[in-house]
Amino acid sequence: MTVRPLVLALSLASLLAPVSSRAAERPARVVVDPGHGGIKEGATSPKGVREKDIALQIARRVRAHLEKDLGAQVLMTRDEDLDLDLPARVDFSNKQRPDVFLSIHCNAMPTKRTRARVQGLETYFLSANASNATARAAADRENAEAPATRQARRDSTLALILQDLERTETHQDSSRLAYAIHPKLVSATGGSDRGVLQAPFYVLNGVEAPAVLIEVGYLSHPEEGRRLGNADYQETLATAIVDGVRAFLSDVRKRDTPRGPPVASPATP
Repeated sequence: MTVRPLVLALSLASLLAPVSSRAAERPARVVVDPGHGGIKEGATSPKGVREKDIALQIARRVRAHLEKDLGAQVLMTRDEDLDLDLPARVDFSNKQRPDVFLSIHCNAMPTKRTRARVQGLETYFLSANASNATARAAADRENAEAPATRQARRDSTLALILQDLERTETHQDSSRLAYAIHPKLVSATGGSDRGVLQAPFYVLNGVEAPAVLIEVGYLSHPEEGRRLGNADYQETLATAIVDGVRAFLSDVRKRDTPRGPPVASPATP
């Protein structure tokens, strides 16, 4: 059977089209990563509520709204109380070739005084250097689960900078994604705005897509820890995250949609 040249050309063109162009032709694909799981419980509230459980509950709500409100294809790194290491999360995400990667976490403070005082929302994207001491502490806590041998290599500032330079557009889009989501969260919840921050999170390093890690609140704070376990508050968080993703995808698709040739002005008689 002879393949017509035009059909072959169209097939090759579709294979060689940029990822952003292909993404515009299909529903958005989002990987949602509930932090921790299994024996890795993460932070704990004063009442014993565990981060791994809250992260999974919120991630499921995010998935539901992404599918319903955006028609997105959503894949979760875990959908149960599963012990999943950080490299496996990154590898899983890259195999899916997502348009967006969202890692959901809760934060915590170490001392009685700070646990009573510190609350609020933080949204992170990858950087070789932490924005401040809080960002460094958050990254150190989440990175504690990383394999020691690979962690040492990934903690190299030079390696992180080189990786950022190799995927500059993805890194810039991660920043845009963080700034799209974070104001929605603050506005919807009325929570304390602790800012969009940068830090060398292991789970963000190596993801080949715009990627953010969202600390939805401080489980260690008596009031905020209680709110994070509330179903209505989780819904508020989930819808705000999805509103931010919607805004980000809209902006990116406008940017990446090819424009037609300029229309010539009619000739003057």
